[in-house]
Amino acid sequence: MARKYIDCRDYPGDVKCSVALSADNEEELLEVVVQHGAKVHGYKDTPEFREKIRKEFKEGAPPA
Repeated sequence: MARKYIDCRDYPGDVKCSVALSADNEEELLEVVVQHGAKVHGYKDTPEFREKIRKEFKEGAPPA
């Protein structure tokens, strides 16, 4: 399985965030992204949020 990532810079909002998160599997990445989204961006951990985030995962490594 290829490494997956998501990059906050792709989703501008009120919080200027330059964090990119990556992991070797989707489940691990999803857990970290949900924690980051709740703590830093104020998102609620809901099934809808998890589904939306999972659809945004990209293969590979985030750009520097």
